[in-house]
Amino acid sequence: MAHATPGYPDIFSARTHQAVNRTLPVLLGLVYGFWAAANRRDGGPITGWNVLFGFVTALAFVVAFIGVRALAPRLKRELHAVTWASFAGVAFGFLYSQTGASVLRSTGNSLIVAGFFFAVLFYRYYTHEDAAGHKVE
Repeated sequence: MAHATPGYPDIFSARTHQAVNRTLPVLLGLVYGFWAAANRRDGGPITGWNVLFGFVTALAFVVAFIGVRALAPRLKRELHAVTWASFAGVAFGFLYSQTGASVLRSTGNSLIVAGFFFAVLFYRYYTHEDAAGHKVE
């Protein structure tokens, strides 16, 4: 006799998912822009240029994040992992460069972060997708 697993109620509607998909990039972008502006001013006074820098950085982050979210799932698992790892490495490297660190140190640290992200994401995609990119559960 086969036993069925208990079903879980669908507590999230399509409208909830749509709201999260629209607000998540904006919230992440605002946090990223604030963080970049705070790194750039290095404890000094908040100026208009600093606020403008934060908003422009947030806008660039949101556009890149939405682009990666739209493009990456269409790629094979290797390129999917490379795309997200590149995004994470560039995002980290830019934040780190705003602290006044050298270009070589920023590049090296961002490559380490990107390598870590690639390893984790490739493992996840490799174990949850087949070679054609279909989810295997």
